[in-house]
Amino acid sequence: MSEQIRDLLEVDEFTPGLVGPEQTWAGTVSDGGRIETHTPAGCWGPMITPSFRGGHEVTRPIGVEGAEVGDAIAVHIRDVEVTSVATSTGSMAERDEAFADDPFVDHRCPECGTEWPETIVEGTGEEAIRCEECGANASSFGFEYGYTVAFDEDRTVGLTLDHDGAHELATRAEEAMALPENSQQHPILLYEPDEMPGALGRLTPFIGNIGTTPAVELPDSHNAGDFGQFLIGASHDWGLADEDALAARTDGHLDSNDVRPGATLVCPVRVPGGGLYVGDLHANQGDGELSLHTTDVSGRTTLDVEVLKNVDLPGPLLLPNPADLPRIAQPYSNTERQRGQTLGKQYDVDVDDAAPLQVIGSGATINDATQNAFDRASELFHISEGEVRARCTFTGGVEIARLPGVVQLSMLTPIELLESAGLDSLVLDKYTWLRRRPKIIEW
Repeated sequence: MSEQIRDLLEVDEFTPGLVGPEQTWAGTVSDGGRIETHTPAGCWGPMITPSFRGGHEVTRPIGVEGAEVGDAIAVHIRDVEVTSVATSTGSMAERDEAFADDPFVDHRCPECGTEWPETIVEGTGEEAIRCEECGANASSFGFEYGYTVAFDEDRTVGLTLDHDGAHELATRAEEAMALPENSQQHPILLYEPDEMPGALGRLTPFIGNIGTTPAVELPDSHNAGDFGQFLIGASHDWGLADEDALAARTDGHLDSNDVRPGATLVCPVRVPGGGLYVGDLHANQGDGELSLHTTDVSGRTTLDVEVLKNVDLPGPLLLPNPADLPRIAQPYSNTERQRGQTLGKQYDVDVDDAAPLQVIGSGATINDATQNAFDRASELFHISEGEVRARCTFTGGVEIARLPGVVQLSMLTPIELLESAGLDSLVLDKYTWLRRRPKIIEW
């Protein structure tokens, strides 16, 4: 980790699909400082680049001044700007002959057997990625159902294209994807899929993979409880013995469409300095990412960071924009609170001061991910699972970030519980309505 500490750290170097303490660090930013990145597209581009060891291309890890194991880092997302003018995406088909255990990780040329082969591009289409040694199609992936999307100038809408439009973009794929200079991926626009032409979609950019460095090296796309299942029992260098070994993850691969400008993500620190990394920006996505992939784009992010000392988190937390919270978990209106106080006087019960919080959970299935979120909330606040379930039923709920297994568990959390976890100042500063009582704004 660099000893020079910067108030503004610009990061333009990326890893070939891995996150972990062994990676070369990008530098160190001050506590309270700002990070600016221009990251290449995640998912599809790295997936079709056989030299990569993971399914994304994220920044090298970033140290945060003063962050120690057992602390947390609050990442305030100030801006996400899409720089790509188009992308291709869809549901994937695996080419079994081009990998061993895991199509995202242990690539091999299906003809000459070279592991993680260097490749060249010849033409366009799904046959374009060729082994540098023998010339065979070396990509592990194709499209089961795919489409190409072009964006308007302001990146507010996207339109799916027909064959001619997709092919034109494929002929200038790297330029259209706006891949940064240091990116090593092949742009997915080369594949020129053209199904579903004429569909118009709204764009709401967000960050798909953002988090802190795990204590052990992992493929970047597998730093989560669902994709991490591929590592259990795998024979490659990043194979894990069992589910317990996967607990080393830090759940950076969230694919939550609420991790967007205005939100705050709170990440656990598992290595000195934290090792924050960023990548896999998406132009849009519905809840659940039902195709397992969405509109991967290059883009710029602006992030402010602060260290929360002695806030030992079992997993990430999210403070979404108020509009992104489920209605039942949004702050009380003035009218609602007044009615609650009237009830309290009638039954001699004080009304809790409470603020929104989302606990991230991940696992092999949605049920496993929800149980993981219950466990993490119970551990964080030292309350029973029964109380977690009750509060989340009455004042919250569970949202699906990604199938098969990443969730956001929402709860209006009593301030005294936030104080016990060292989170009260952060949450109150985020949701400033609590600072303005008794005049609470209407939502």
